[in-house]
Amino acid sequence: MNFDLYKSIELLRRSPIAYKALFYQLDTDYGNVNEGENTWSAFDIIGHLIHGEKTDWIPRARIILDNSIDDKVFEPYDRFAQEILSKGKSLDELLLEFEQLRKDNIDLLKSWNLDESQLNKTGIHPELGEVTLKQLIATWAIHDMSHLHQVSRVIVKHYHNDVGPWAAYSSILKKASKK
Repeated sequence: MNFDLYKSIELLRRSPIAYKALFYQLDTDYGNVNEGENTWSAFDIIGHLIHGEKTDWIPRARIILDNSIDDKVFEPYDRFAQEILSKGKSLDELLLEFEQLRKDNIDLLKSWNLDESQLNKTGIHPELGEVTLKQLIATWAIHDMSHLHQVSRVIVKHYHNDVGPWAAYSSILKKASKK
């Protein structure tokens, strides 16, 4: 399947719904479990996604689309900002904030009525170099899916010692036991 703006928007629209379905009003243990030192929990991931909604995807899209900007270099993104920004909040608060920010960003993205020439406009990523708006939006969509995979993996591994012989049927658990 090749890039399709409307299919990407549908994935982006559903991400907060998926995270909320998994973690909203769920015991906090599930939201805080991780894979060990220097790994992320659902709480960390939702905080990371919120920071991205505020400082990454739409701000970078605006840089790409703004014809009055000569220097199209993006600000570096702090992938760990959530460690400070999420302090004192509950996972439920983060889920609701993510849901609202994503709705607002999707509404804005749709209001731009992007055409192929706009999707092919470029900006400069500080590490990766020239990127198109199409690539930015596609990455935004798969970024969400990558983190959904990550939180699923964490929860599955959390039960590793509890499933007994059924671990043999779980490819995620088989990979975890080889480490």
